[in-house]
Amino acid sequence: MTNEKNGIKAWRTLSSEYIVRRPWLTARRDSVELPNGNVYDEYYVLEYPDWVNMVSITDDGQMIIERQWRQAIGEISSEIPAGVIEKGEQPLAAAQRELAEETGFTGGVWTELMTIAPNSSTMNNRCHCFLAEGVTKTEGQHLDATEDLEVLLKSKKEVFDMLMQGEFHQAMMVAPLYKYFLMNVIER
Repeated sequence: MTNEKNGIKAWRTLSSEYIVRRPWLTARRDSVELPNGNVYDEYYVLEYPDWVNMVSITDDGQMIIERQWRQAIGEISSEIPAGVIEKGEQPLAAAQRELAEETGFTGGVWTELMTIAPNSSTMNNRCHCFLAEGVTKTEGQHLDATEDLEVLLKSKKEVFDMLMQGEFHQAMMVAPLYKYFLMNVIER
């Protein structure tokens, strides 16, 4: 594969070996040949399923924010609802399911905001980001065994302020929030 704009060429995978294959962690070591002929025997790739997240706005104009503990960085994290796309599931269906499971909100009008790569240098998955407008609370939470989260309803101004003050730490959450606010200038 060549990028015609600047001549960047794809690396050639010579071999792959799986190091770990667990439900939430799959890691492989590739041996790759670079376009200049150099061979690099230890290129590590983390394999994950694709993810979804959603900027969610209730029928009365509030934004849905979650707070939960994140073990890897050792902090309580402010986030937008998100989750994993199950095998065979379409991104939109996964986003709607995750919002219902985590928050109890359903319905509304859904549009795709963007698809981004969480970390294209070492991870093979994508994150599909949606905007859900006019969602309503129709059920209780149905959390997974490892989920323990608080659901908050915030005004758009409050969420914008949180974003500007650096209260969202996950890049996959920051990108769709920025895009939403750039597309929809809020009253301040």
